[in-house]
Amino acid sequence: MFGFGRKSKGPQKEWIVDNDRPISTKPFEAPSDSIEKPSLQDAETEDQKTKYNIVLKHFQSTEKYPVLEKNCNASDYVELNDFEKAWLSKECLLRYLRACNWNVDETIRRLTNSIAWRREFGIAGGKFEKVTEDLVKEENETGKHLVYGFDTEGRPCLILLNGRQNTKTSFRQIQHLIYMLETSIDFMPQGQDKLALCVDFKKYPEASLVEPRVPAVSVGKQVLHILQYHYPERLGRALFINIPIIVWGFLKICWPFVDSFTKQKCKFDEPFREFIPPEQLAVNYGGDVNFEYVHDDYWPEMVELRNKKRGIYIENYYRLGGGIGLSEIDLRQGL
Repeated sequence: MFGFGRKSKGPQKEWIVDNDRPISTKPFEAPSDSIEKPSLQDAETEDQKTKYNIVLKHFQSTEKYPVLEKNCNASDYVELNDFEKAWLSKECLLRYLRACNWNVDETIRRLTNSIAWRREFGIAGGKFEKVTEDLVKEENETGKHLVYGFDTEGRPCLILLNGRQNTKTSFRQIQHLIYMLETSIDFMPQGQDKLALCVDFKKYPEASLVEPRVPAVSVGKQVLHILQYHYPERLGRALFINIPIIVWGFLKICWPFVDSFTKQKCKFDEPFREFIPPEQLAVNYGGDVNFEYVHDDYWPEMVELRNKKRGIYIENYYRLGGGIGLSEIDLRQGL
């Protein structure tokens, strides 16, 4: 099982699965060498290319954008910073176009709303960067969210361990999840723009609170809206294991409303080892890595790698001349 951490209270060795192997406490920086780089999806038809160019020209010619998703006065509109312009990549515009079924007006509206939301939430860079590692690090003291390893198609794995919950329901939990989601995106190698979501509902002793393993409905709705509306086309696959009855009941109610494309990405109670290379998967999931979560080891290393990768991304942005519509293939060179 994922370890409790050497500096936590209680016995430690029982959480180490294989005492004959060295313990790993830090995240992987890149996919295994055996994984081939995928190709990002482009506009395929002339009509799609035309619509992409319309959206591109709109954002290239619009100077100021709202700072609030709702009820924002025109006087509060401000120009994009370089981090936001780099976010508005060619592939970003295409992801929103596909999510909007190539409706140009809806794509422009939705992208504008996402710019505003990212500013208001605090993840838009510069003066809009408020969700920091210091703000959310307490949330991860038990290792309940991990950016750890890459699946067989080079997608970074965002692992959610609901049974390691250590804090009461709060807005900071949402901030923490989005921080880890953004970190997963930072970890995407060149040629990849999707992640693998791996959710384990098993209850672990290191959780300091006895709370339901399913978040409050209000929190769930808010997170679902954020993921669907502001992170379109980011999910490559979703794996769910150790699913309790209460979650099965929730899925039974919601499943009819999930689109068929998303359903194809979801796998239930299928081993992680079928989708993640053993050399980047913990022993307790059938992998070869004797991983133990030690907060003082994992967290600073993850943050350092995140900052390093963001630094490379923005350096490439300046090297390429900046602006809106740059390709993520070029922006992620060196990642």
